This record gives sequence, C-alpha cells and structure tokens, in this order.
Amino acid sequence: MTTRSADAWRSIAEISMPSLGAITFLVNDYDEAIAFFTRALGFHLVEDTDMGDGKRWVTVAPRGSNGTRLLLARAATDEQRAHVGRQGGGRVFLFLQTDDFAGDHARMREHGVHFREEPRHEAYGTVVVFDDLYGNGWDLIQPA
Repeated sequence: MTTRSADAWRSIAEISMPSLGAITFLVNDYDEAIAFFTRALGFHLVEDTDMGDGKRWVTVAPRGSNGTRLLLARAATDEQRAHVGRQGGGRVFLFLQTDDFAGDHARMREHGVHFREEPRHEAYGTVVVFDDLYGNGWDLIQPA
C-alpha cells in the first residue's frame, strides 16, 4: 500500500477541482415537479430542454445557488417508478440550507408542504424535517 504525503495530495487538489454538478431526482411528472420546486421551495428553473420521445433535461436549483442542481428525471421503468419517493430509503435524503428559516418555512406551509415535526433549535442551527411532493424526507436548516 502506498501513501501520499500532504504535499502530494495538495498538488493533486490544485490540479483537479471536481464538483458535484447534478443529482438525479426521480419524478413521476416533469411539470408537477417543476411546480413544486419553483413554487413551494422557491427554486429556480435552470433548464428545461426537450430531448425527444417525451424525455426532457430539466434542472432546478435553489435561488442564488451556483452549485449542485437537481436533475428532475421522469421515472421510465417499473423499477424507477418504485423508487420515486423512496430515494433516501426512508431517511432524510437532502438538506436545504437557508439564511431565512422563518420566511422559507412560511412560504412552504402556504404551498401545502407537509412537515413531519415542528421546527426545533439544535446546537448546529434551526431545523425541520419536511416531505417533498413524493414523500422523500428533507431537512430545512438554518445553520447556527
């Protein structure tokens, strides 16, 4: 087994700066998912491109985000459809950070988002668990 020195790892990091561009998020329907993410969660529709044969390339991201996007992928097979709403295996699947917890929480409530609990204050911040339109668990969190 070979080990690398800290200097060797630093050199590799300076050369290669990969980033996570998108996460596939299985949906039943493109338009209902776009509506949920843009209205209830306040996301921005980044791209919606027709790929032919009913397939679209649809990405959404939190407003102001320049990082990772969600690729809304319509489930096309029975196996994929079985995983819609179960992408985290019953655990909280994604973590949505905010700097306006009260405002985002209120908007989400107005749009009918189901919250599994009341907001709570932890050492790491204010957090509440909610379900997306398919039942995947998310944390809305404002770091301390």
